[in-house]
Amino acid sequence: MTMKNPENAIEVEGLVAHYGDREILKGVDLDIRTGEVMVIMGSSGSGKTTFMRNMLGLNKPTSGTIRILGKDITSISTRELYALRRKMGVAFQGGALLGSMSVAENIELPLREHTNLDENTIRIMTRMKLEVVNLAGFEDLMPSELSGGMLKRAALARSIIMDPSLLFFDEPSAGLDPVVSAELDELILRLKQAMPVTIVVVTHELESAFKIADRITVMGHGEILLTGTVEEVQNSAIEEIQDLLHRRPRPEVVNADDYLARLTANREKRRHL
Repeated sequence: MTMKNPENAIEVEGLVAHYGDREILKGVDLDIRTGEVMVIMGSSGSGKTTFMRNMLGLNKPTSGTIRILGKDITSISTRELYALRRKMGVAFQGGALLGSMSVAENIELPLREHTNLDENTIRIMTRMKLEVVNLAGFEDLMPSELSGGMLKRAALARSIIMDPSLLFFDEPSAGLDPVVSAELDELILRLKQAMPVTIVVVTHELESAFKIADRITVMGHGEILLTGTVEEVQNSAIEEIQDLLHRRPRPEVVNADDYLARLTANREKRRHL
């Protein structure tokens, strides 16, 4: 299978996803161009994290197609998906470093799992990636000895150790102070310049999104509200987008019948404990 547009790295069509009976994604369509930084943002519960997990092949959608680098990951075999993931790097929100391994050992892990490179080459590649993320000299420390920003950079170094074609970030600035967050934004921009990589960032940090994005996709209630440039998003007339940009709270709508049903059910559970 080939991409419908050869300029795209990812093509999503009609993506529907459920958690149990609850519909999370409602027919999502999105093209992500090769070499761009695509930021996906939205309020809590908008479906952005589920969307990324589907693109990574961690969740299987109810229906729809996800073409990544010419492969529809909704229909390929487990072995093909495993091979495709070698071209994808992921930096998870908490870093997801193994606490029993040093920084260098964490970064080396993908090379040891997926290649037959000799020890000297692995050490050289690890050192190079540590320099890219400004962690040279910290390779022997344990994750517990790193600050929050250093953990994020170490996770980034691990995500690029295989020189991926696609790089996914899950809330890269979460939990960081403004200065460290700005440094991480600069690092992402430097990566874009230095590597032929397509970057997908899921975030709720507006300042970061506006700084790093080539385009932004805003999600709401499992649907895409708008995909456009930073300026197009900032100038959007869609009320939900303006609520998000200006941090305007929305009135919570509570269904009285549903609330009473849940309250009654909880009382029944406590009665039988």
